[in-house]
Amino acid sequence: MSERRPADDDTAPEVGGIDTDILEQIGQHLERSNRFAETVFQPEYAPSSVVAEYDMGYFPTAIERAYLQIRWYKTDDFNIHYSEQYDTGDHWECRWDRHPNNHNTRSHFHPPPDATTPGDDVEYEEDWRDVLTDVLGDLDDRIEAFWE
Repeated sequence: MSERRPADDDTAPEVGGIDTDILEQIGQHLERSNRFAETVFQPEYAPSSVVAEYDMGYFPTAIERAYLQIRWYKTDDFNIHYSEQYDTGDHWECRWDRHPNNHNTRSHFHPPPDATTPGDDVEYEEDWRDVLTDVLGDLDDRIEAFWE
């Protein structure tokens, strides 16, 4: 029996297990993008995730690392975390989430610069490809703004 549920269902108490099939598809999709220097499926330090390290040529030199970490669950819940690490020790991050919680609706966004909780209630598409397209578009806008 499928664990999937509609994106607007706020009644389920748990996110369920990691959907490794979808994570693998996400990883393969990210590997085809020139944005990323490396994409790692379930690394030791984040075994329930795909982590994509940005090609640093897209960023000012003050940014030492930029990455996208994605978890996707069998219930179609997800966490997509973006982080920039600066040479000063500072960071800039945000997170797109869909999961049961007590701080927002199931679908929400934790805004930059520090991915604060509670976040902003938002709506996301159902399919992971559409969600990822929207997230990558937002991040492309962020990166382009460095050079304007």
